Amino acid sequence: MPMPLSTARGVDHLGVTVPDLDQARRFFVDVLGCTPLYVLGPFADADGTWMRDHLGVAPDTVMRRLQFFELGGQAVFEVFEYEARDAAATPPLNSDVGGHHVAIYVDDLDLAVEELRAHGIRVLGEPTASQGPSAGQRWVYFLTPWGLQMELVSYPDGKAFHRDRTAFDRPG
Repeated sequence: MPMPLSTARGVDHLGVTVPDLDQARRFFVDVLGCTPLYVLGPFADADGTWMRDHLGVAPDTVMRRLQFFELGGQAVFEVFEYEARDAAATPPLNSDVGGHHVAIYVDDLDLAVEELRAHGIRVLGEPTASQGPSAGQRWVYFLTPWGLQMELVSYPDGKAFHRDRTAFDRPG
């Protein structure tokens, strides 16, 4: 049996594709408080298969621009704007294969929800208190202007799992 990645150290960045990088920049900077880092692009290979071979997209796809953003000195978002003939216009739902969300830790969940709403951001439902191993955590989902699902999460006193890891052990 192959060994797991022996040199893996953690998550470096999260890549996300958006329909409009200027709109996304305003969201990441003005709403989330990210620091913009740098912009690259465009990237294309009109005569070859580099885009297909390296990124798994149609060979004639153009990556118009990408921009990196930093959040809290830790998380880095790599945000792409593509031009592609076969691109889906809407993000997948959490229930779709490939569905996903990005969770942002906040110190004050209720204040963060108020701030999202002040920016006109759609918040899905009201904050929910977790149970079981995640007791002590509260969370709520919201949507970016282009429909990416994100989550605010807060557990200022830790989760039950953090206080007693053995209480939630399951036989493997």
